[in-house]
Amino acid sequence: EMLSLIADKWSLLIIRALGNGPRRFNALRREIGDISQKMLASTLRNLERDGFVIRTVLPATPPQVEYALSALGTDLQCPVNALAEWTIRNSARIEAARAAFAGKLAAQ
Repeated sequence: EMLSLIADKWSLLIIRALGNGPRRFNALRREIGDISQKMLASTLRNLERDGFVIRTVLPATPPQVEYALSALGTDLQCPVNALAEWTIRNSARIEAARAAFAGKLAAQ
């Protein structure tokens, strides 16, 4: 159950992005890419609930909200970055395996 809290695609991308420092909602959305506003809001809420993210309302007009990693989120950043780096290093191998598998299916 605990692994499912942080092992989804969006949580990992948010934690990785916040590792570069606090972000406002729209800046975070631009940095992550194709995440919907609803999914970003939901994932941030879950990460805040579970203690990985701190939400701060900044005194401005209109009010602005900033998100940052908590101490727990910062602890998680190291394995998240390692997983991201592994994925980047091995993406060609993964794509080759997918192509080989698709070729096997087509030959059947």
